[in-house]
Amino acid sequence: PYYISPEVLAGEYNHMCDIWSLGVILYILVAGYPPFYGNNDSDILRKVKDVIYDFEGEEWANISHNVRDLISGMLVKDVNVRFTID
Repeated sequence: PYYISPEVLAGEYNHMCDIWSLGVILYILVAGYPPFYGNNDSDILRKVKDVIYDFEGEEWANISHNVRDLISGMLVKDVNVRFTID
């Protein structure tokens, strides 16, 4: 459930769900933990659906705004606004 995009949960998706998953992977590589987490799968999936994540914690203190902007652009619910591979 950590890598699933909101549109996959809704049953309507295309290649843009891969951009979402890459954003999750980048977040994990930088922070060491996933952006969407909870006590169980239901908690995680609710946070994915509502796009609830943050850049809090000391691990983000020295991470550039460019990296944060890249992740934020990849973890956008609206696929028409989400960053593309270009």
